[in-house]
This record gives sequence, C-alpha cells and structure tokens, in this order.
Amino acid sequence: MEEQGLKVSDSENAADMTDLLAELACTHDALRRAARQLGNLYDEIVSPTGLKITQLVMLGQIESLQQGAGPTLQALAKQLPIGISALTHALRPLVRDGIVQLQADEEDKRIKHAVLTPLGQEKLQEGVKLWRVANCRTEAVLGANAAFLLRDLAGQVGSDDFLKAYKSGFNAEKP
Repeated sequence: MEEQGLKVSDSENAADMTDLLAELACTHDALRRAARQLGNLYDEIVSPTGLKITQLVMLGQIESLQQGAGPTLQALAKQLPIGISALTHALRPLVRDGIVQLQADEEDKRIKHAVLTPLGQEKLQEGVKLWRVANCRTEAVLGANAAFLLRDLAGQVGSDDFLKAYKSGFNAEKP
C-alpha cells in the first residue's frame, strides 16, 4: 500500500527514525547552540568597538603571544585553534582597518608576525572592558559555579587529551 508516494514500511521507518532522533541528547548540537547564543550576546556587548568577539579574542591572543616581533601566524593559528587560511582570512579586515599589522620575519621573509598597532591596542583595551561586562552578565545568569563548570567542561572537550581519548575509543561500526 502506498500513501503519498511512500510505502507504508518507508513511513514506519521514517517515524521510527524521527522517534530515535527525538530521544538523542546531542552534545554537539547543544554546544553549538550555546556557543552561537553566547557569541551573539558577546558580539552585541562589544559592538561599540566595531569588532566581533572572535576578533577581540584574536587581538587578545596576539597581545598575549607578543614577544618582540609578535607571534607568527602559525603560532597564532595553533593557539586559537584555526587553520592558517582561516586565520589569514580573519585577519584581513583587521589589517585593512589598521588594527593589526603583519610584519615579515627578519630571518625568513616568508614567515609573518602579527602585531597590534596603537589603534589595535586601544580597541583591545576598550573591548576587554566590554567583554568583562558580558562575562559578568553570563556569570550572573548562570551562577558562578555553573559558569566555572561550563568553562571547565568546554576546556576539557577542547583539549588534546579529549581528542586522543575520543579517537582511541571510536569505532565507526559500533557506537
């Protein structure tokens, strides 16, 4: 028997799949939704700087890794962690707007270092003050203990140890 182009067995399989999907607690989906919502809220608060929270984080990493000539793009990409092509794409508007300067390495001209300009320093200082507001609001809503736990768990999931443990226990044929 067919019903709107589907066989009954296909319709039953689709219903079973829908029930199964409804029962799954997907950690990935929950984290993505949370990250997107927090990102949007933090973006809104730091918007007077003209930066997104991800750009502010990048400026903070450049500042924290700055030793002499500034961090290499490879070191910065590893710290963020993103690929080098994504990093160079993300740096373009910051370079264009005079917030970050890319300088060639003195010994190997192929290597580039990221350095905050005076404007970049100003944007970072302004952004950190606004970030603090966003972070305090997040802690106030979640509570200090829950906010600590959230950061701790996210840190664990983002660690190399988690990656190694996950991959070593992964078998594609058996969930």
